[in-house]
Parts: sequence; C-alpha cells; structure tokens
Amino acid sequence: MHPDVSADLTDLETTLTTVEKVLDLDELRRRIDELEHQASDPDLWNDQANAQQVTSELSHAQGELRRAESLRQRLEDMPVHYELAEAEDGETRTTALADADTERVSLRHDIEAMEVKTMLAGEYDARDALVNIRSGAGGVDAADWAQMLMRMYIRWAEKHDYGVEVYDTSYAEEAGLKSATFAVKAPYMYGTLSVEMGTHRLVRISPFDNQGRRQTSFAEVEVLPVVETTDHIDVDENDVRVDVYRSSGPGGQSVNTTDSAVRLTHVPTGIVVTCQNEKSQLQNKAAAMRVLQAKLLERKRQEERAELDALKGDGGSSWGNQMRSYVLHPYQMVKDLRTEFESNNPTAVLDGEIDGFIESGIRWRMNEEGGVD
Repeated sequence: MHPDVSADLTDLETTLTTVEKVLDLDELRRRIDELEHQASDPDLWNDQANAQQVTSELSHAQGELRRAESLRQRLEDMPVHYELAEAEDGETRTTALADADTERVSLRHDIEAMEVKTMLAGEYDARDALVNIRSGAGGVDAADWAQMLMRMYIRWAEKHDYGVEVYDTSYAEEAGLKSATFAVKAPYMYGTLSVEMGTHRLVRISPFDNQGRRQTSFAEVEVLPVVETTDHIDVDENDVRVDVYRSSGPGGQSVNTTDSAVRLTHVPTGIVVTCQNEKSQLQNKAAAMRVLQAKLLERKRQEERAELDALKGDGGSSWGNQMRSYVLHPYQMVKDLRTEFESNNPTAVLDGEIDGFIESGIRWRMNEEGGVD
C-alpha cells in the first residue's frame, strides 16, 4: 500500500476512534436496550406524547449505532480493498485502485460528517427545531425567495427522513410567502439547523420583471429550540390576546369556511404568532402557543447571553445577519460568508443538498465559541 494511503487510513482510524469515544457505544447500546424495553410496553401509547418521544429517540439511537458500526466495518475493509487491487494486473489493477481511492474519499466524508454530530453539545442542541422564514427586501422576488428557502429546508429534511410539521404559511399577494413557520422533528435538529440562522441573499434575473433585469432579494431565517416542560416558560393567559380569522391560501382563496386560524399577541413583549395549518381552532391555538413559548425562551436566552457578553465585555455575538449568498446570474455560486464554504451547483443546493454548508457551519461555530455553547 502506498505510504500516503497508509497515512490517510491511520488518520481516519484516529478520527473514528475519537468519534466512538464521544458517542460512548457501550452506553448507546445500553440505552437502546432500555428504550426497546419501554417501546414493548403495551401501555406505552396511553401517553401519546411520551410514546412518540420514546420511539423517536430509539430510532435515532439505533441509526447512530448502525452508522458507527458501518463506518468501523468500512474502515477495516479498506486495507483489503487495496491488497486485492494491487494483486491485479494492467488496466484491471488501475480500475480497482481507483475504486478503492473513491471509497476512501467517501469514507472520509462520512466519518467527518459523524464527527460534526459529536460537536453538538449545547444546552438545547438535542431538541427539535422550530424554523421561521420571513421575506425581506426585494418585493415579490423576496416573497418567492422565502418560499424557495422553505422548500430547500423541507427537501433537506425529507432526504434524511426527518419529520416536518408546518404550523403557518402566510402567502404574499402575487407569489411566494410573507412568512412561514415549521418544525423539523428529529433529535439534534436545533443544534444542526441553528447555524442556518441569519439573512440569506439571492441574486438572479427576476422572473417577475418583464425587462429581465437582475434582482437582489433577502429572506430571514430564524431557528429556535422547541420548548420542553423543563424550561419553565409559563405564559400568563391574561398577557395573551387571541384573535381568530379564516385561513387562506395562495391568491386569497379560502382554505376552509370557519374561523379556525389563530393569531396570538403576547402583550408584554409585542411578539405575534399565527397558526392556520391545523384543522381546528383548538389545534391551531395549541400549535401557536408552542411557537410563542419557543420565541419567549429564545428571548430569555438572548437576554441572558447579553448579560454574559456585557460581563465579558465582548460586545455580543455577531454571527447571524447576512450569512449566505446564492448567485444564479451572472454566474452560478452559493457561498457561505462566514465559513467560505461554497458550491457551484445552486440547483442541487436549493433542492436540499445543504449538508456541506451545515457541517462547515457547525465547525465554524465551534471555533468561534471556543468549543462551548
């Protein structure tokens, strides 16, 4: 085996061993046994919320163990690939070595992707994510851009088999969305998607401009951790104004004929939350209350962070704001302005191929924050 290949495999061995230690595979197997025992209890589904949490955590833990064991097996198979390739002659040897090199590159990518997951150790990182997208400057193009971003995140979630629950979609008059709120439901979604928070900028030839001029549009992405009972975010009913109205879809057409959509206004803070995607007013109010609690939790966290930053005298965290640029004209490029990670295939990115951006974002945040949340 070539010395460079041997050195690379040694490096991968070191990285994977570190990942296995952080994951604590023995503890993971013990937790899987415990969750399987809970999942087999015939009374589990008497409490649906708890049952869903148990089955979701079990599925995630089993998936993590499978991935770790698969990576270990692939790494152990690599020297055999090279030995078999080098035993061949001529063109067959060349092809077999190229195949082994391709598998080694793929293995490195997969090990590094799993390594990134072990960096999610923040207080709320293990939770589901609540994503809020708002169109910014750019008129109808910005509303269209907000809808494109929502599709990008939902396609990304679908590719990974993560659950998505849409709480609210507020359609713009001509096209696209004024705003949308949805949850991505899988362990560690908040830690994963929180690096997507900030302003996303699109440059393209506007499909809404009959003179075919170039247009720059902006959309804001906000990512919040879903609130759990341990957070003690109590909302006084007297502080909340509840308005009900009729749900509407694109172009103003009626989705249903009852006043089932709900708008909650938290009077002390001025936070407004709407939900219209559930079938009943009661369901919409419950979903809107979950979103309001998440926003209040984030507000509390920001206040605590501001106090800490004031004590540290560092002026606060500046990551966020304009963080990624998507250029479709005059050239094709998506570039993260914080990490310098880029792709020259915007079509794939907008179809949900954003893992590279997310992984580099997590590594960047880890370096920025000195390895702590």
